[in-house]
Amino acid sequence: MSERANIKDVSARANVSVKTVSRVLNNHPYVKSETRERVEQAMRELGFRPSVAARILAGNKSGQVALIYDNHSPYYMNQVQMGCWEACHAARIRLLAQPVDVADPLVGDQVRGLVTETHVDGVILSSPVTDCVPVLTMLEAMDVPFVRISPGTNHALTSSVFMDDTQAADDMTTYLVNRGHRVIGFIKGHPNHMASEERLFGYRRALDRAGIAYEPALVAPGEFDFDSGVAAARRFLGQPRRPTAIFASNDDMAAGVLSVAHDMGIAVPAALSVAGFDDTTLARMVWPQLTTVHQPTRELARAAAELLIGGDTLIHRRLDHRLVERASVAAINADFLS
Repeated sequence: MSERANIKDVSARANVSVKTVSRVLNNHPYVKSETRERVEQAMRELGFRPSVAARILAGNKSGQVALIYDNHSPYYMNQVQMGCWEACHAARIRLLAQPVDVADPLVGDQVRGLVTETHVDGVILSSPVTDCVPVLTMLEAMDVPFVRISPGTNHALTSSVFMDDTQAADDMTTYLVNRGHRVIGFIKGHPNHMASEERLFGYRRALDRAGIAYEPALVAPGEFDFDSGVAAARRFLGQPRRPTAIFASNDDMAAGVLSVAHDMGIAVPAALSVAGFDDTTLARMVWPQLTTVHQPTRELARAAAELLIGGDTLIHRRLDHRLVERASVAAINADFLS
C-alpha cells in the first residue's frame, strides 16, 4: 500500500490553512490569485486528488456517485449494487447505476456524458469496465475520483478492492481432484473480463500440481451467462470421453450445465459433478444446489464505495474467498466411468 497526499499535505506544502485549500477546491472567489496558484502548484507536485467526501464537504457538489458496469449475470450485479448502495446510504450519498458496453468504440464518450450530465462526485467501476482503457482515460482526463472492483491491470492507477481469482479456481479444481476426478471440464468466463484468464490459470495450475495433463478439448469458451453454459455442457457431454466433473467460471454457466445434464438424463452428482463460482443466490435456487466458490461480491462493492467516499489514500484491499460445499459435487463413482 502506498500513501496518497491528503488535504493537510497540500496545506503544509503551500504554507496555507486547510480551510484555504478547501476554498481553492471549491473555486471560492475570495482567494488571492497568488495563493490559489501556490495551492494548485502544491496539488500538482503532490499528485493530490480530493476524496469524494472532501469534495462534497467543500460545497456545491452533487452528493451522488455512479456505479458503471457491464456484466451478463443479474445475480452478480444485484450483489454489487446492494454493496455499493449500503455504503452510499450510510454516507447519505445517492448511488446511480449505469450499464455500458465496453466493446462499444464510443464507451468513453458515454461515460463522459454520464459524468457531465449528472455531475457525480465520483465513480465506482465494476469488471470489465474496471480495465476498459477508454473509460479509464476519460475519467483521468476529467479528474473524476474513481475506485475499481477487481482490476486486472495498472493497479497503481487508483484504489481498488479484489479477491484472488487464481487461487480460488485452484482451490476448486484441487477440491475436485481430491474427490477423485481426473477428467475435469472447465468453462471460461467472458473474454472481456481479466478474471476469466486468472481463473483458467488457477485451473491449469491445480491440474499441473496434481500431475494431470492439461487438455484444450476440456476447456470451453463462456460468456458468464446461462446460454453459454448450456453450449459448453452440450459440447462436453457429447464427447465420447466426457468429463466426470465440470467447473464453470460462474454460477450462471454452472446452472446451464445442470440444465443440460437433466435433459440428457445424466445424474448429478452421481454421474457428473458440477461446480460454479461466485456463490450468488442462483447457487441455492438450482437443483441440486451448487458447490461453488464464495466470492465476497457484496463486501467488495461496499468496500469500493467506502474507499471512494472517504479515501485520500491509495489503498488496494484484498478480501478472502471460500469454497462452499453443497450437493452438486460427489466423489468419483467408478460405475459411471466410460
